[in-house]
Amino acid sequence: MDLGLTDRVYVLTGASRGLGFATAECLVADGARVVLSARAPERVAEAVERLGGPRHAIGLTADLADPETPQRLVVAAREHFGRLDGALVSVGGPPRGTAAQATDEQWRQSFETVFLGSVRAARTVAGALTDGGAIGLVLSTSARGPVPGLGISNGLRPGLAGVAKDMADDYGPRAVRVLGLLPGRIMTDRNRELFAATGDAEAARAEAEAGIPLRRIGDPAEFGRVAAFLLSPAASYVTGVTVPVDGGALRGL
Repeated sequence: MDLGLTDRVYVLTGASRGLGFATAECLVADGARVVLSARAPERVAEAVERLGGPRHAIGLTADLADPETPQRLVVAAREHFGRLDGALVSVGGPPRGTAAQATDEQWRQSFETVFLGSVRAARTVAGALTDGGAIGLVLSTSARGPVPGLGISNGLRPGLAGVAKDMADDYGPRAVRVLGLLPGRIMTDRNRELFAATGDAEAARAEAEAGIPLRRIGDPAEFGRVAAFLLSPAASYVTGVTVPVDGGALRGL
């Protein structure tokens, strides 16, 4: 199936590795071009090279907590590629620990990046889309059910799912789609860190896999393919929803 991605341009935050980079790979493989951002310049440069260089991808060193970041990404897309068709907004996971254990400072920092940074990026990109487009927020299955030991995520992700739904209502008349993606256990550096933090990574992985109907941890490319489809014109009637990519782990219908 032709997803209609040829020559379309997307910005992706937090995309030097993990789910963001996997999505960038799928977009580029289908003919799109991408503008990546992340906080580590060496990782941004490596990601751009792996995607084929400036004909296919460019990168910015940027932090989503910086209010200037979204506009910088919009400008870079237009100046380098001449257009903008949407975005995948992803940020690193907040600190581990329960909601009660998290300090005020951890809550504030996470709110600035995970919540407000994502809202600002979605709002800025939506304002720049003049001919429709799509914005995907990378959330977590914690948007539908708390994940043990991830209290800050459990607090912020459901709010972002509500924001995506609200924005879909606002921007729908301009043919701008907004949706959330809910990755479950996918083998990223974040999940490796969470498994290692238990003290027995192999046992933690086996326990996690036992709770997934497909009985395995997902591969980032499996998320990337779903995200690329939802951002593409082929998904032109999909908006205002949250889409799990979790191997069936969520139990809600």
